[in-house]
Amino acid sequence: MKKYLLAAAGVVAAAVIAAPSAVGASSEPPTDPTPAPALHPTPVPALHQTATPALHPTPAPAAPAPARIRTVRSGERVDAGQGFTVWLTEDGKHWAGPDGFENFRSVVDGNIDRSQPGVSHQSEGDASGVFHSGLYYGTKEAGRVELTGAGGRPVLATLLELPGRPGWGVWYARTGPGGDRAAVALYDRAGRRLTELRG
Repeated sequence: MKKYLLAAAGVVAAAVIAAPSAVGASSEPPTDPTPAPALHPTPVPALHQTATPALHPTPAPAAPAPARIRTVRSGERVDAGQGFTVWLTEDGKHWAGPDGFENFRSVVDGNIDRSQPGVSHQSEGDASGVFHSGLYYGTKEAGRVELTGAGGRPVLATLLELPGRPGWGVWYARTGPGGDRAAVALYDRAGRRLTELRG
C-alpha cells in the first residue's frame, strides 16, 4: 500500500515537473490576432513627371500697344507740354507754340486726300527739344502714330479726334534736341502699318 502511494506521488510529482517543461517547450511569443498593416510601396513617379521640362523659345517683344485716342470737342484746347497747345475744329488742326503764334493745317482745302490713309508732319524746336505734330487721315481704324528719329528708337504720339470718328485726327509728340527730322508711320488697330512719311 505504501509502495502504491509512493508510486502515485512520484507520478504526480513527475507530472508537475513535466508541466513547466511542456509550457516552456515553445519559446515563441503568442501570436497577435491583429493583422499587421499592409505595406504600400512608395509610387515611382512617371517618366514625364521627372523629365526635364521642354524648352520654349523666348517670345519676340510685343509691338507697342495702340495709343488711346482722346476724343475732344471742337475748339477744346489741349496742353501738349512745354508751352505748346493743340486744338481741332471741323476744318482742321490748330496749334500754338510758347511764343503764342497760332498755326493751322486744313483738312478741307483739298491739299490732302482723305480717301486713302495718309499722315503729315510739322516740327519746331529749340535747345530743349523738338515738338512734332501733324494730321492722320483716310481711316476710321487708326491705332497709333509712331515717330522714328535718327537714333532708331520709336516714339508713340498722342492722338486726338473730334466726336463721331470723322476719319481724321491730330497727333503730337516730343523728341530731344536736334530730332526735327523723323519718319512718321500710321498704324491701324491691328498693328498693320497703313502709311509712312519718311523723314
